[in-house]
Parts: sequence; structure tokens; C-alpha cells
Amino acid sequence: MKPTLRSPGSLRALRTALLTALLALTKSRRAQAPLVSGLLAAGLIVAGSAALMRASHTPLIADARAAETTAASAGGNADTRPDIVKRGEYLARAGDCVACHTAPRGKLFAGGLAMETPFGTLYSPNITPDAQYGIGTWSQDAFFKMMRTGRTPDGTLIYPAMPIAQYTKVTREDSDAIFAYLQTVTPVRQPNHKHTLRFPFNQRNLLYGWRTLYFREGEFQPDPTKSVEWNRGAYLVEGLGHCTMCHTKINMLGGSSQSEQFAGGLIPVQNWYAPSLTSDKDGGLGDWSTKDIVDLLQAGISDRGAVYGPMAEVTYHSLQYMSTDDIKAMAVYLKTLPDKSGRKSGPSAPTNTNVFALGEKIYADKCALCHGAKGEGKLQHYPPLAGNQSIEMDSSVNPIRIVLNGGFPPGTMRNPEPYGMPPFGHELSDTEAAAVVTYIRTAWGNHGQPVTSRDVNALRDAPLH
Repeated sequence: MKPTLRSPGSLRALRTALLTALLALTKSRRAQAPLVSGLLAAGLIVAGSAALMRASHTPLIADARAAETTAASAGGNADTRPDIVKRGEYLARAGDCVACHTAPRGKLFAGGLAMETPFGTLYSPNITPDAQYGIGTWSQDAFFKMMRTGRTPDGTLIYPAMPIAQYTKVTREDSDAIFAYLQTVTPVRQPNHKHTLRFPFNQRNLLYGWRTLYFREGEFQPDPTKSVEWNRGAYLVEGLGHCTMCHTKINMLGGSSQSEQFAGGLIPVQNWYAPSLTSDKDGGLGDWSTKDIVDLLQAGISDRGAVYGPMAEVTYHSLQYMSTDDIKAMAVYLKTLPDKSGRKSGPSAPTNTNVFALGEKIYADKCALCHGAKGEGKLQHYPPLAGNQSIEMDSSVNPIRIVLNGGFPPGTMRNPEPYGMPPFGHELSDTEAAAVVTYIRTAWGNHGQPVTSRDVNALRDAPLH
């Protein structure tokens, strides 16, 4: 597309009982069945779920490299803060805390971000050291207990909009560092906004059932048969990085199956598809090089493609600030996730159709200048479309959205002035957009399936943020 510049068994029984109870509670209110899936899954609508944390034992902790990414104080003077505070800032960036705990045009970490869901709205809390509204009266022990148990100091269960199932893996040392940093930010006297969840989703007691099914308390345990680098990457990805919250399919209770970890899934309400990190069949990383993965996460672009949508925000707020060693460790770990399905194969969809012909014409007019007549792209700024797994994968949500709304990689330290793709939703009808997406998914030997004008229309009103 033409370029623009832009910066920035008993369990089964319990599961059945919970689902039955929820359906019974909502029936009288004419609640739709999909709302059940929203229970306690609000965190899955938050952009930004691939940040990082630190490893478990001394060899991993020693790799912090906090000073490499800590911002210098005003005027370029040396950062004289205690090491624990600098490391805590690094970890807070790694955890992408700012993405949820800072509202648009709001003050840093003062909370108030509205997270719209099909069952109501959750609001992020104030985590500045304000004594009345923030965490100013919390102790180091209380903060760690919250991270480990998913409970506030008074015992209140936290909705897993916060990735409690992942944060429980964080080490005590790393938790203490984050707390030390948060105690140094400017206190903001801003009350927390009350959640506005509809009944029965506002009943916190239901969280006990969810936790029985999906919450396993405990620190990350390194695999002694793996390298220090692999364990470091596993800790980063599985811990505060909480990558599974987007890259795993969500079930009817707002939880995820262990067997489907990292296999991809639709992010509720936002309507972006987080691709598989395991299976080549649905956009995985099986034939990506370690360098490709490092480039994508840290720079936002690579020889295999670029980040868009929610993942662009993760790179912008978080991943670009991580040390190269940490990003590489993540890539090493991700490369070992099992490939369960293999790359798409077999005959492509028919190309002798009127839809394909229309799409080919539109592509030649609006897309070929940047992406090439044969979908070869122009590395690294214009991603190739031929053989692109994000184009071919089963879900057509992302290519449709990019055609309609444009695609803008983030401005990063390694790529400060990224090339973006302009939106074409205002130029193309549903039929035309469906035709060009069908074309790029089935041309050049791609193994994607055609899309319909109905598919396109369903995404025209999807939220942009």
C-alpha cells in the first residue's frame, strides 16, 4: 500500500456447575451466551500483553541490564538513584505497567483507564504512592503478596484483568524492585473509578471458582535441563510478560486450556487476532530466525513483517526498552514452543473467480507500488505478502482491519520514523475490500481462504484503540 510516515474430572464438574449457574443468573436478564465467556477475562481486551519480567535464580537475575534502559535524569545528568529503583523502572517498563495504569492524557500510573468489555467496564487502579488513593500505605510485603496471590492487602480478590496467573511467577526480588520504583514516582491524588460490571459479573465470589480452575500460585521454576538463556526467556514470556493472555484462545469461563497455550486467539472486544507463537499453520514462528523475532519485538519491523494494532503498543511502551540479551532470550524460548500443525499446505483456493479478478485489479492500483507486483514487498519497511503467515492464517481479521484502518508500526529507538500504510476503508466498499483481501490471501501460492463482504462489514466498527 502507498506509504505514509508515522511515529508512534472434578474440574470438569466444577466448570459445568459454574457455567450452569452463570447461565441461570443471566437468563432472566436476556444476557447473550457470549457474555459468559467474558467473566473475569477483561484483561484480555487490554492492548499490550507481551511485556517481560526477570528470571528466577541468581544467574538469571544477574542479566537485568537495568542501567541500559533506564532513562537519564533531566539535563542528561547521571542517574544517581539506588540500583533497586533503576532496576524496578526497567521491570515496570518490561511489564508494560503504563499501558493499563495510565489513562490517555492522564498522569503516570494514576489509573483510570476504562477497559470496555461485553459485560461492563473495568477501570485500572491508581498505583502511585498516594496514601489515600494509591499504594502509599502498602508495605513491600503487601505488594509482593498481591503479586503472588492475586489479592489486595485486605484480602479482596483481584479481577484477572490484571494477569494474576502470570504475575504469580515473579520472584520476590523482582517484585521488591518494582515496588521500590513505584514508591519514587509522583503521588497522584486521584480516586479510583468504580467498576461498572453488569450482574452477575460484578459478584466477586465467582472468582473463587475461576481461580480453582485457572490460577496456580507459585514462582517460576527453571528447567535444569535447559540453558540459562532459555530459562531466562521462559521467565520473561510466562511471567510479567503475560504473553498467553492474548496469544491463547479464551474459553467460555474466561480461562484458557494448557493444551492451547500460545496457539493464538481473538482478543475480545478489540477484535484483533493474536497469532499463534507455536504453530506455523496459524501464523507461528516455526521458520522464523532468532534475529527476525528479535527485530520484530524490539524494532517493530523485521524481514518477516511488522507489528500493528495492540502489539505495536506493546513494542512502543515496553519491548523497545528491553536489553537485547533479554529479547534474544525470549526469542530462544519461543523458538522451542512445539509446532503442532505445521505450515499450511495443499492446493490454494480457486483463483479463476470474479472476486479474485476484482481483487487483483485493486491490488495493482493501490498496493503493488509498495508490496510488489508479486507480493514480494520491500524489506524491511514494506512487508512481503507472498508466503506471509499472518496473511494466510485461518483468521482473516488482521488483514481486513489493516486494509480498512491502515497499519502503523510504532516509532522505536531502532526505527524512529516507521513507514505506515494508510487506511482504505473510506475508499473501498465492503465488496471491494473483501476482494483485495481475498486476493492477497490466495495469490502467489498463499493458502488462505477467501473472505466475504459480510466479514468486512462486521469489522468496520471495530474499536481503533
